Amino acid sequence: MSSEIFVPLTPRTQPYPKAVSDRLALDAKQIVDCYPQPRSALLPLLHLVQAEDGYVTGAGIRFCADRLGLTEAEVAAVATFYTMYRRTPTGEFHVGVCTNTLCAVLGGDEIYAALKRHLGVEHGQTTDDGSISLEHIECNAACDAAPVVMVNWEFFDNQTPATATELVDALRAGRPVTSSRSAAPLCTFRETERILAGFPDERPQANDGPLGPESLAGLAAADAAPDQGGPR
Repeated sequence: MSSEIFVPLTPRTQPYPKAVSDRLALDAKQIVDCYPQPRSALLPLLHLVQAEDGYVTGAGIRFCADRLGLTEAEVAAVATFYTMYRRTPTGEFHVGVCTNTLCAVLGGDEIYAALKRHLGVEHGQTTDDGSISLEHIECNAACDAAPVVMVNWEFFDNQTPATATELVDALRAGRPVTSSRSAAPLCTFRETERILAGFPDERPQANDGPLGPESLAGLAAADAAPDQGGPR
């Protein structure tokens, strides 16, 4: 089954209900006011409407266009360019398996295949219970801890097919799950999108996770090397 490419739009895109639009307008103003040019706020506004709907809908496209003085076509062009903006409804947890070169050869392909079998879904699809959306994704800039799985854009390092399967089972069972680099349980996909829109992550200790030894290895090697007199 192929994944959707375009945000579904109609010639008469329906707007949000007034109560929703008014609420989102207050958040949107906070975002837009951070930028010297309103159109520069488009990316965080797309995260805002994705937090509302779980993906970028026609109503979300229209809302962004109206707030920024853009056409719906201009907004849709951006929304369909960046892969973080979803075109179809997203589960409570978005699970992304890195299958780029290093993660792939270290087991990423096997992890992705195992999760597809276990969840019964393909790339870009969501489980019937609405809990998990699965994707294979490009490099997460975490090669030192490969193979890496991300859930709602939080890292789970050094994964195997077995640990990744245990991870999604815990998520589906509603058990608290903490990523490799945070001291706070995961939030939902929609909550994550609100954070990406620029609003505070209010989870206690969300940014207090441990640094892995792989991430510190380069720093340790630099500290141990003879001083060459250059900047570090």
